[in-house]
Amino acid sequence: MENTLEPIRIESLIYEIRGHKVMLDRDLAKLYGVETKVLNQAVKRNLKRFPEDFMFRLTHQEYEILKSQFVTSSWGGTRKLPFAFTEQGLAMLSGLLNSDIAIKVNIEIMRTFVTIRQYIYTTHHFSSELIAIKAKLELLERNDEDNLEAINDLSEDIRQEIDTIYQAIAALSVKEPADTTPRQKIGFRTHSGQ
Repeated sequence: MENTLEPIRIESLIYEIRGHKVMLDRDLAKLYGVETKVLNQAVKRNLKRFPEDFMFRLTHQEYEILKSQFVTSSWGGTRKLPFAFTEQGLAMLSGLLNSDIAIKVNIEIMRTFVTIRQYIYTTHHFSSELIAIKAKLELLERNDEDNLEAINDLSEDIRQEIDTIYQAIAALSVKEPADTTPRQKIGFRTHSGQ
C-alpha cells in the first residue's frame, strides 16, 4: 500500500501571498523530512533556479498577517523570515531534492495544485453560469412586472367600460313617468265635426 499525503493536509499549507499560491520553506521542510536550514541551503546553492516569481522572502508584514490567521501558532520566533515558493518554484525545488520522500511529496504537492486550479476553474465557471441565470431571472421578473402592469391597465379599462355599460342599462331600465298631457289625434279631420 503506497503511502500518500492527504491533499487536504497539503492544501492547508498553501497560502495566497502577493497574488500567488505559495508554500513556505518550513512547511516544505517538514513534508520532506528535513530541517528548514537544510532545505534553504540547497536553495541558496542554486539561487539562479529561483527567480522572484518562483521564490521570494516574506516581508515582516506578510509574516505577521500569516501568523495572525492561526489561533494557536506553533510558528514561534524565527530569526529569518521564511521563503515562499510558488508552484514553479516547487517544481524547481523537486529537481534539487532527490530522496524518495521528496519525490513522493512533490508528486502530491503538484497534484494538490492541479486540484486547486480545477476547483478554481470549476467554481469560476459555475459562478459565471449563475450570474447568467440571475440576469435571465431578473429579465423575466421585469417582463412579468411589465405584463402585470399591462394586465392591470387593461383590467382597469375593461372595468370602466363595464361600468359604463351598467350605467347605460340602468338608465334604460328606469321608467319615465307617462306623459299626462292629452295628445292630439292623428289623422284627417272632416269638416262635419265627426
